[in-house]
Amino acid sequence: MERQRLSLLLRGTLSILFVAVLLEPGTVAGMLPQPIMSHLCKFCDLEPSSCNGTGTCLSNCSITSICMEKKEVCVAIWRKNESSYTVETLCHDPSKPLYGVLLDDYNSSTCVMREKNTTSGLAHFCSCTEEECNDKLSFSPIVDPTPEDPVVSVILVSLLPLLLLAVVVAAMFYWYRVYRRRMLNQEWESSNKKRKAKAGGLDCSDACAIMMDDDGSDSSSTHANNLNHNTEPLPIELDLQVGKGRFAQVYKAKLKQSTSDQFETVAVKIFPYEEYASWKNEKDIFSDTDLRHENILHFLTAEERKLEKQYWLITAFHHRGNLQEYLTRHVISWEDLRVLGSSLARGVAHLHSDHLPCGRPKVPIVHRDLKSSNILVKNDLTCCLCDFGLGLRLDNSLSVDDLANSGQVGTARYMAPEVLESRLNLENIESFKQTDVYSMALVLWEMTSRCEAIGEVKDYEPPFGSKVREHPCVESMKDNVLRDRGRPDIPNTWLSHQGIAVMCATIKECWDHDPEARLTAHCVAERLAEVEDEIDKLSSRSSSAEKIPEELKIPSEEEIIAEEVKDITPTFTFAFMESG
Repeated sequence: MERQRLSLLLRGTLSILFVAVLLEPGTVAGMLPQPIMSHLCKFCDLEPSSCNGTGTCLSNCSITSICMEKKEVCVAIWRKNESSYTVETLCHDPSKPLYGVLLDDYNSSTCVMREKNTTSGLAHFCSCTEEECNDKLSFSPIVDPTPEDPVVSVILVSLLPLLLLAVVVAAMFYWYRVYRRRMLNQEWESSNKKRKAKAGGLDCSDACAIMMDDDGSDSSSTHANNLNHNTEPLPIELDLQVGKGRFAQVYKAKLKQSTSDQFETVAVKIFPYEEYASWKNEKDIFSDTDLRHENILHFLTAEERKLEKQYWLITAFHHRGNLQEYLTRHVISWEDLRVLGSSLARGVAHLHSDHLPCGRPKVPIVHRDLKSSNILVKNDLTCCLCDFGLGLRLDNSLSVDDLANSGQVGTARYMAPEVLESRLNLENIESFKQTDVYSMALVLWEMTSRCEAIGEVKDYEPPFGSKVREHPCVESMKDNVLRDRGRPDIPNTWLSHQGIAVMCATIKECWDHDPEARLTAHCVAERLAEVEDEIDKLSSRSSSAEKIPEELKIPSEEEIIAEEVKDITPTFTFAFMESG
């Protein structure tokens, strides 16, 4: 008993001394760092858990342990198996790896789970330093906002003026290429209305009348205008094949009169049974009475020839043939060129127009295969458009899908850049008209290349000539038109003639790479009409038919400076060149 008393007394004395030493200021013991007591953590081996990896849940560990070392922290590890979840809780020194993972977020009062790649697979770890903090597991990670980098802010502020400048430059460029050209078109249309008003104009009923084959010597189609399309097949005798295309063959034929032995010469386009879709499309376009125009082939009737298993389209016949054949055989004069070019532009303008001259609404149509072999030459050397197998009526009921299903069609040599690249703007029906204008520019170039007014006239060549093979593919034309931005050559020698210079300026504006920068067909028709009028006036004042009036000469740079010094007003031709 005495030993026990002595032992208790000794322990009590030592305890009092120990406390006294700790409380006594200035002593050596008081200057020593106070010991940090190890804290408590949940400490359970791998156990099943109800935590599903979302929100906040408890570890459900029933064992609490004092960490062996003061630098150890509380850790929880959550794993997902194929059909269950497990949780492991323990104390761990963060300076040492745990399952191949170093703990980096232990300076926290809460246990936030973060996914780690361990030696045994993916698992969620959390670590913290508060008492039993690894009991409450949080699966909502706290993301600290990344402080904004001041360098980035400085760079953005510095670039802002440059970005604004780029936007302004782009807007000005757009205005110049698109808006200014549209204003030019409106000016031409306005000037045309004034010119027609001064000339007296046509009555509305006259303007809407059918104007077909007024040259007299071509097929007048007087008999055909009274045909009944629902009767038996017409008494037609095929005479001679005059053309062959992808879908049909064209024949010169005799349409016999029922009351006499006389006959009328017509053209018959024959489609085989398997080309019904192409025949129907062309028949539907031709059947639109609003299409009738002096510069569009006169349609007579369409027939289904069941015995021959063929579909026929019967039209007026023009013995001069197509424009390509005519240019191959003939060198044309300036007078011929302006008649051919003006009539072509008028035909395309009527095709594209959404109203008749009298103001009545009309459905616009695009040709989509405009080329010199699809243009006929009438007796009076005016053009008329034919072959509407790929034509498209731009009806308001057409959806974007309908337009997209129309496909990449046409002849590769005459395809516009946006057609070659399959980037047609289907949201705007004007984009389809712009492809026709590009093709028309190539045809105008063909005409001009065979005009004696340019000087030396070479043998006929189609657009791009020997740069591509006879029947180029789309990929070959992409290289020339898209990659190289190539166009048929216009030598400087052509520009010595005032009328040719205006024609060339018009051609360049029509084959512009930017579809929206191209002139409309109506604007081209009006421009060429103005050229005809001005040249007629100047020619009437000239005493010599061979002399080029001073007003028609294109001034050199020295002459321009001299003219400015003398304050002489530029002629209409120079104004054309400036506007182009």
